[in-house]
Parts: sequence; structure tokens; C-alpha cells
Amino acid sequence: MVNKPDNTDSHKKKPLVACPTCSKKQEWSTENPFRPFCSERCKLIDLGAWAAEAYQIPAEPSVDDYSSSFEDSESADYLDRPLH
Repeated sequence: MVNKPDNTDSHKKKPLVACPTCSKKQEWSTENPFRPFCSERCKLIDLGAWAAEAYQIPAEPSVDDYSSSFEDSESADYLDRPLH
């Protein structure tokens, strides 16, 4: 009989991850309901920053961002008028 290594969760070493809010190292575990955060407090801090639009990606506006304003009827009438 060959002894196989036991692969149950109790014998595996779980990876350590840093909380995105406070950087506290913790084991990545399904037992933590707030993962990837270390606590409910850190999760709520992150949610507040998201709600305040603190996580924005800077970008230059494209032509498509402006073109939609010319598709309504008032803008279309304006474009059809001759220039003086």
C-alpha cells in the first residue's frame, strides 16, 4: 500500500493576501466573508470610496462622447439651418 499525501484543506498552506484597504496580511480563506478585505470596516471604506467616484480612470473624451448630443431633434434642426 502506497501512502498518498493528504490534500485536505486542513493540511494545505493557504496563500497570504494583503487587504486592498489597509494592506494587512491574511490567509485567503472561504471562512472570511469579507475577502479580499480583512474586515467589514475595510470593505465599507472601499465601498465609500467607490460611491464617491474615487476610482476613476482618466481618459480623453472621444468623438463618440460628443456625437450623441447631435442626434436629438433640436440639435438636428440647428445643423440644417444655413450659416449667416
